[in-house]
Amino acid sequence: MTALDPDQCARLSGRPVCAQTKEILMANVTSIPVNAAKQKLASQLGLLPLTALVVGSMIGGGVFSLPQNMAKGASPGAVILGWLVAGIGILALALVYRNLATRKPELNAGPYAYARAGFGDFVGFNSAWGYWLSAWIGNVSYAVLIFGALSYFVPAFGAEGNTWQAIVGASICLWLIHALVLLGVRQAAVVNVITTIAKLAPIFVFIVAALVAFNLQTFSLNFWGTGTPDLGDVMTQVKSTMLVTLWVFIGIEGASVVSARAERRTDIGYATILGFVGVLGVYLLVSLLSFGVMSQPELAGLPSSASMANVLEKAVGPWGSVLVRIGLVVSVAGAFLSWTLFAAEIANRAAREGMMPDVFAVENENGSPSGSLWITNGFVQIFLVITLYSNSTYLALFYIASTAILVPYVLSGAYALKLAMSGESYDADESRGWDKFVGLVAAVYGAWLIYAAGPNYLLMCALLYAPGIVVYGWARWARGEKAFDQTEAIIAIGLLLAAIVAGYLMWTGSISAL
Repeated sequence: MTALDPDQCARLSGRPVCAQTKEILMANVTSIPVNAAKQKLASQLGLLPLTALVVGSMIGGGVFSLPQNMAKGASPGAVILGWLVAGIGILALALVYRNLATRKPELNAGPYAYARAGFGDFVGFNSAWGYWLSAWIGNVSYAVLIFGALSYFVPAFGAEGNTWQAIVGASICLWLIHALVLLGVRQAAVVNVITTIAKLAPIFVFIVAALVAFNLQTFSLNFWGTGTPDLGDVMTQVKSTMLVTLWVFIGIEGASVVSARAERRTDIGYATILGFVGVLGVYLLVSLLSFGVMSQPELAGLPSSASMANVLEKAVGPWGSVLVRIGLVVSVAGAFLSWTLFAAEIANRAAREGMMPDVFAVENENGSPSGSLWITNGFVQIFLVITLYSNSTYLALFYIASTAILVPYVLSGAYALKLAMSGESYDADESRGWDKFVGLVAAVYGAWLIYAAGPNYLLMCALLYAPGIVVYGWARWARGEKAFDQTEAIIAIGLLLAAIVAGYLMWTGSISAL
């Protein structure tokens, strides 16, 4: 809509406008849009920062443990098959996010928006709530992991990263990242580009060194693991790799989460696909080349944390171990920043659309989601203290929350399938067969991930989703709107009952998150 100048307003209203009033009105007409435009420009993200967010959120600490994690239950041949299955499933999910970003440009904050559009307000809220919880609880683990890795250089931090010295250091890092995001999302994204490049550098050194040290005979030794009774048959081995690949691709939706801040909608899809291809290539090379430097039994016997360091140390000497551990710290710090942005952004978007309390919707003069950021990092700080006094309590919550983030993936795939089936957003003569297939594969793969994580974890997720019922009801009541319709009330009651059952089973020791 084009703004009317004061003279036009006067003609339409039939009332004269004095020169002073005209001057004031003109100032308002011109200054407000300009300021808004400046704020929007300051928060816009191009293809490079969007891709860095995708890569940075997926590559955290897991890649540095891949050599041991994969070899523990699989031979090289089974690892290849495992990555093939995981690659197909995650590629389908990446294609879903690319398709929805351009087909539904009015929907922002991806996993939340797609769940809401496809299955109603309360389901959309739960997608945002579960994603938000998983993101900030995961950030606590990142903070602890950073100082656990630094204990190699400073023993006072402790191998678990939960001594008081480590918690103080982690708290300082938390609020430095908080201050960075408050300066502006775009500025934080630029820093994330730098940390992403920095974290990839030692990984590329590892890949080059492993290529030089690669021994084909070592790699091909017992290629299918048939001579190792501990591994089982090939399908058992492939299943063991899937439990690892289950988590390393979380973050594929990164560009979609911040879609409201993208300069161009098409960049969201490009960033998602580029991030997927690049990260899959890194994972394949790191896990497979390790089998050419050390045998499967040797890799399986390494410490699970930062096993890449041990492999590189054998290839190039002690300096390789130091380089990888420094890379681990940088990598996890970058992932910490990415997930801080995601947690704040998805809660902010849900609040702006009335799904969460208005306090989450507050933004500062730099366009940063300051309200949700303060709440998110406040919880991170509380749980950092909890890890100091009861690390097992935090770990139990982390394992449960890790499963909660998979639910939005299923809903995203199901929404893409629903659109393709109904023809909504498609031209009458437009082919929909491929999109139906991709949506189905993504939804089924997401459901399989939840199953692979374990039905007990899914049941325990209700303990985290149940408090969200109160938050959702509060947000709707504050806006004078009805909280639940009949279907949503049934879902809410189901969540409460599941939470009660899960709580009882955990109290009796029948199920456990640890």
